[in-house]
Amino acid sequence: MVNRVEGHIVIGIKQTLKHLKNGEGQLLYVARDADGDLLQPVIKLAKESSLDIIYVDSMKELGNLCGIDVGSAVSLVLKQ
Repeated sequence: MVNRVEGHIVIGIKQTLKHLKNGEGQLLYVARDADGDLLQPVIKLAKESSLDIIYVDSMKELGNLCGIDVGSAVSLVLKQ
């Protein structure tokens, strides 16, 4: 189990999509309980970029892993 998301990250669907389109992603975290319709473009782009995807149980858990007090549907670790 992951204790904390490491590295430079962006949080949220809008920012994640922006950085994925620019080829800046390294690793994608996805909350299993997030809206699948909203996640579909993010997951598709991540797979096209051959990124590893780590699924966590809930948006609240992903928010905690990212060090924020609210839930998050996705988080992207950026390339160094």
